[in-house]
Amino acid sequence: MSELSVTELSKELRHAIEKLETTGDFNQVGVVLRVGDGVAWIHGLRNAGYSEVIEIETDDGIVEAFALNLLEDEIGAVLLGSDAAVKAGQTVHLKGTVLSVPVGPELLGRVVDPLGNAIDGGAAITTKQQGIVERAAPGVMDRKSVHEPLMTGIVSIDAMFPIGRGQRELIIGDRQTGKTAIAIDTMINQGKQKTGVINVYVAIGQKRSKVARLVERLKKEGVMEQSIVVATSPSDPASLLYLAPYAATAMGEYFRDNGQHALMIYDDLTKHAVAYRQMSLLLRRPPGREAYPGDVFFLHSRLLERSAKLSDALGAGSLTALPIIETQAGDISAYIPTNVISITDGQIFLETDLFYQGIRPAISAGLSVSRVGGAAQTKAVKAVSGNLKLGLSQFRELASFAQFGSDLDAATKKQIERGQRLTELLKQSQYQPMSVWEQTASILCVTQGYFDHVSPHKVKDAQAATLTRLWADHKKAMEELDKGDKPSDDVQAVIKDVATAAAKGFED
Repeated sequence: MSELSVTELSKELRHAIEKLETTGDFNQVGVVLRVGDGVAWIHGLRNAGYSEVIEIETDDGIVEAFALNLLEDEIGAVLLGSDAAVKAGQTVHLKGTVLSVPVGPELLGRVVDPLGNAIDGGAAITTKQQGIVERAAPGVMDRKSVHEPLMTGIVSIDAMFPIGRGQRELIIGDRQTGKTAIAIDTMINQGKQKTGVINVYVAIGQKRSKVARLVERLKKEGVMEQSIVVATSPSDPASLLYLAPYAATAMGEYFRDNGQHALMIYDDLTKHAVAYRQMSLLLRRPPGREAYPGDVFFLHSRLLERSAKLSDALGAGSLTALPIIETQAGDISAYIPTNVISITDGQIFLETDLFYQGIRPAISAGLSVSRVGGAAQTKAVKAVSGNLKLGLSQFRELASFAQFGSDLDAATKKQIERGQRLTELLKQSQYQPMSVWEQTASILCVTQGYFDHVSPHKVKDAQAATLTRLWADHKKAMEELDKGDKPSDDVQAVIKDVATAAAKGFED
């Protein structure tokens, strides 16, 4: 017998299958035609639906896959794991279920893979419920407008680009500019402020060492018990990287649907799009722009639309999304960034130049925006941060003229000096989220001019001294302010007196 090509062999195999006499139902049973790179092509299974689980009988036991390509004469199925044991000619059955993952409070405090298996070395996880991985987003009438704040603990975000429960706020910037740091601080703040918000962090193709450091930090801060970490590494199959954010969202939806609040962090969707591109090319889908398939927009829109604030009739729970996108050389007009920007309710843009200047978090006041968060902003912070964003944007425009200080008029010079102090105030170390009263008092100190005579490089010291004295001498008033209500005249007078007194120790 002469050697046959792969195509000819496939045709021969299909022809032989068609001639087979079988008592089984070929709508429910199929045969593997060929397999490779984590994708199995199957003949039969005419009743298979999208994302339905398929069982392949191998010598080493059952290997599961899920259907992604539904063609007339064959199915393209993506394997959930290694393809080493899968061979042509093996029998395939429909499991009768769509892809689902374990959900519930049993997952809290654990690190799991996208299929819900424990990977933290702890006991196996047994849950009472399963959540469908690919689930339709809540409809228009099932939603409520965003109106409750989700405090990040980061002054520059809570003051200028507030986030509300049920919002989708994109974190975007080049690599190593502090995107994950913002997400982690937000998670930590939910624990420190006892908000009751459940954190779900999904690492898509992240190094295992990075995930291990994150888990250690969450444990150290006492936040791990209200968090779920869904982790995949670069060495995992593309199918797991593709499934990770959908599976994690199903875990977060459990809390949303039970009247609780959950925070989703997708780190990051750029790697997710790359994994989907790899799968699509292996499934022989036509490539489009940058070799991505034509439905790459739908890939992320159907994911992020699942984050919502539910109506009172459905329990008023919420799922807030903080997707992360990595840019190349600050280019936010690339394919994936523009796609996700159009889906989300705003973005926090991190600038490389600001990061290397020591301004951290390196948030661009001009390119960042929160389109719906204003309605959810805490009244206390809102009352004192009205013109903060405008003032900071103007300062950064004027900063280039600072070297010609002698030629500037008094008003411009004052604006630049105020902007310098504001920039210093908004600098914030990682893992140090601030409460509502701390943010409110800090902003007042600069915007009202209490620190006008403090040297810019001493502003952080003056801020620390002010906050320490306020908490020591006026604890009751600060606790009242921490509830989020607009600060009264008496409280503002107290902050003024303490800040003015503290500033004297740091004047030039």
